Amino acid sequence: MYEGPVQDLIDELGRLPGIGPKSAQRIAFHLLAAEPADVTRLQEVLQQVKEGVVFCDVCGNVSEEPTCRICRDARRDKTLVCVVEEPKDVLAVERTREFKGRYHVLGGALDPLSGVGPDQLRVRELLARIGTDEITEVIIATDPNTEGEATATYLVRMLRDFPGLNVTRLASGLPMGGDLEFADELTLGRALSGRRSM
Repeated sequence: MYEGPVQDLIDELGRLPGIGPKSAQRIAFHLLAAEPADVTRLQEVLQQVKEGVVFCDVCGNVSEEPTCRICRDARRDKTLVCVVEEPKDVLAVERTREFKGRYHVLGGALDPLSGVGPDQLRVRELLARIGTDEITEVIIATDPNTEGEATATYLVRMLRDFPGLNVTRLASGLPMGGDLEFADELTLGRALSGRRSM
């Protein structure tokens, strides 16, 4: 334990996702040793993020304007919507350069043990979009974990009553460069069931 502000800084850094006690301590001491101009720049950027970043009115992605650049882009396919959990997932899909549609960010995944139900997610907004827009396909791209699978199952149930709507799920399977002997049973089973013709 350190005194006063140093311990307070370590405690606050330790509350960030993915930062454990040792990492929080390392970051705190890095900031203590940093030039004042570097710390000031960090403070300014944090302030700008809190004051200048909003969530897109249409899809829920992070944006500097009420509508994000993807939703404003007329070249994107309006009939295709990829549903993801978090804004960081939009970036992951965009990096593939394979998807040319639009997005819908739920703001998380169903997790009843943590008190996250459908009302805490942007499910209502998704249903409203499908009811009013000319969407013909919804790609569910939630994480392949327990919460993501529960969310995908729930969404499929909610979306199956829309006539003419095609609901798909991202395929899951083996990573490139991986060996079959190291794959777990669930991943290998999904890879087998999701196989395609060549």
